[in-house]
Amino acid sequence: MSLTDLEARLRRELTFLEFPARSWMHVRTNPRGHVYDAIIVGGGQSGLAAAFGLMREQIGNIIVLDRNAPGQEGPWKNFARMITLRTPKMVSGLDFGNPSLTPRAWYEAQFGIEAWKKLGKIPRDIWQDYLDWYRRVLSIPVENHVNVTGFSPIDDIVGVTTSDGRTLLARKVILCTGLDGTGEWAVPKFISFSLPADRYAHTGDDIDFDALAGKRIGVLGNGASAFDNAATALEYGAGSVTLCLRKPDFPRVNAHKWMETSGFLGHYWSLPDLDRWRFMRRITGMSQPPPQDTLWRCVNFPNFSIQTDAGWNKVSIDDGEVAVETPKGRITFDFLICGTGISNETKSRPELVALSGHIATWNDVFTPPPGEEDPYQGSAPYLGPAFQFLEKKPGAAPHLSRIHNFTYGATLSMGLSASSISGMKYGLPRLIQGVVGDLFREDASHHFQSLLAYAEEEITTLQLPQDRSLVPIVDMPSRSRLTPP
Repeated sequence: MSLTDLEARLRRELTFLEFPARSWMHVRTNPRGHVYDAIIVGGGQSGLAAAFGLMREQIGNIIVLDRNAPGQEGPWKNFARMITLRTPKMVSGLDFGNPSLTPRAWYEAQFGIEAWKKLGKIPRDIWQDYLDWYRRVLSIPVENHVNVTGFSPIDDIVGVTTSDGRTLLARKVILCTGLDGTGEWAVPKFISFSLPADRYAHTGDDIDFDALAGKRIGVLGNGASAFDNAATALEYGAGSVTLCLRKPDFPRVNAHKWMETSGFLGHYWSLPDLDRWRFMRRITGMSQPPPQDTLWRCVNFPNFSIQTDAGWNKVSIDDGEVAVETPKGRITFDFLICGTGISNETKSRPELVALSGHIATWNDVFTPPPGEEDPYQGSAPYLGPAFQFLEKKPGAAPHLSRIHNFTYGATLSMGLSASSISGMKYGLPRLIQGVVGDLFREDASHHFQSLLAYAEEEITTLQLPQDRSLVPIVDMPSRSRLTPP
């Protein structure tokens, strides 16, 4: 089957699933301008899928905003430096149950059935190509080169300000801003305060690896992204790369694979707070190891080394070199790369800084048992069942409930869903049903008036037409026809 044939089949199959197709949304007006039913911030995989999910529910008055150029949305052609995705190739979720919209259907149409059978994991560039096709074939409304700078209450809706001076109006806002969507890439302060900006970077930064050719590179971290960046530096000709771990060994057990069950992915969010806290505290404490092929990608280079029990305690510039103090002694480098995770500090996001003081965190609503405290988890936003922000002080910022946080920062509240391909199969329907439900309930009085005014007659006449051939005959199956042979 060609890609053209697949697209034709997909369009036909979508008509099979279009019930109920009747338009039902109440059109909101505001003297300040057009009111969108939803504005989605971020045009990567989450944003595209959220838009399609709303469109399936006959909510088409939406727009997706992304600051990047077309095809550059999300991480895949930016800071993602793995060769392939880390998830199984059979992953689904963005398709909402339609087989013709799955990555497999698209891949087979592009490269053939045998190519799919031989495929181990999907290359990240190929995944971005799939997302580009997904956007095109579903006609998802995306406006690129738009940077969202803030949110504010306007009447009973949300104003979405952009860097080009506009204020767009929305009844709902869905944040699909990725891994650092409710925080920032976290570089230890003893590094950022001690070194000039051209001597270090975070794995989430735009790194000029060409400039690192021949240099001695130190990488801090034990997760997959640290290994990905180490491998990329080696492939670009780094003189040497030393990966330093705080722990006595890098992690070998991947708790993310344990999470991939319908029970956990589908229902973690409904657990009591204490259970959610304990599950995620255990999972994040284990760290995510690099895939086997990522480790091989590094150790294939003779100028790669791993130092365990070598956390960085202090850094400085010494005679032009970056000097790093570790429990094992001093190591000197030319450049540092920090694979040190992401913060939950919403105030560090320019678009959220005005809201951050009102957003409830886990520290605000939950007290862990003695000995189970976790400052990092405690700073995560405490979300409602549809990923919506909740108020720290009830009544102080009611517009927060109109902003849904479908980002990595939702993990403690909602589980493996946003910014995780393997969790989208369960997270996306919860998000969509929550948003649609809110919109319906908010307009319940309008819908009731619509019911009162409804006058479309089912019976148009009591008289049979003179031409009896115009009367449809319903052929009811006999009992014998209903009996299996």
